Amino acid sequence: MNNFLLEISDLHRHYPVSTGPFSLSKATVKALSGVTLYVRKGETLGLVGESGCGKSTLARLVTGLESPDRGTVRFSGKEIPLWDRSELSKKIQMVFQDPYSSLNPRQKVHNVISEGMRIHKMGSTSEIRKRVEELLEQVGLRPEHAERYPHEFSGGQRQRIAVARAIALNPDLVICDEPVSALDVSVQAQVLNLLKTIQAEFELSYLFISHDLAIVSHVSDRVAVMYLGRIMESSASQSLYSNPLHPYTRTLLDAIPVPDPEYEYHSSPLTGDTPSPISPPEGCPFHPRCPHAMKICSETFPHWKEMEPEHFVSCHLY
Repeated sequence: MNNFLLEISDLHRHYPVSTGPFSLSKATVKALSGVTLYVRKGETLGLVGESGCGKSTLARLVTGLESPDRGTVRFSGKEIPLWDRSELSKKIQMVFQDPYSSLNPRQKVHNVISEGMRIHKMGSTSEIRKRVEELLEQVGLRPEHAERYPHEFSGGQRQRIAVARAIALNPDLVICDEPVSALDVSVQAQVLNLLKTIQAEFELSYLFISHDLAIVSHVSDRVAVMYLGRIMESSASQSLYSNPLHPYTRTLLDAIPVPDPEYEYHSSPLTGDTPSPISPPEGCPFHPRCPHAMKICSETFPHWKEMEPEHFVSCHLY
């Protein structure tokens, strides 16, 4: 029996959109096209890709905020639609990208963190207050900060408050949607270290969404690379960084800045723009920009192949 906490199988999600202000015709944005992933208990899966590739759409489907057009999402062995909404909200929490807009500016920190506990009646007023103070200390803040408003904190401190809110209900899975992209580099490291500490203490699983492979390398046990609504490659973190197989993965890794002024970059940047999800290319969606593209790449999407134990790739080169 597997120990998968989250199982995503052949997930599709398309959105109808208008083609213009005076047009009656509709087009379809293909946000997700056959995504298959899993997250084990206690591990971190990093999901990497350019803006607009479908990462946040996947997060909304996992949390049950939206329903897929096709495919299934199972959490703890049970499909998301079969979960009681109240119970699911306790099991899956999110840390959002922007700490400045994800916290209610009219609520004191105590109310922000305790809202879920009050809704789920997780103790008396005094018990909840004590729990909030404990959570603030666990994320590196002081108990007296509970009486302040979000605008009185820095970006990094606000994200710590968001982490405290996310773990207040003792969830099994926390979805981190670009949780450090709005923060300074020095503060990013603090929040990433906090997430790792909290994970070890509470035995959490993370789905860590980012566009930055350098950041993902510090927190992820496994990494999945997404491009235009499809998974291109998935592997244990060490294997993916030491032996990237897909040309898109290699391009992303080559783009990571090296803190050495004498370092010479030998890779060529990608040409062209990312295709529109309204009319993605036939075959492999990456082939118009791929330096190794062949005729078959424009005709057929490559099968999902396991090249090494748990190292999968979708590419006609293999």
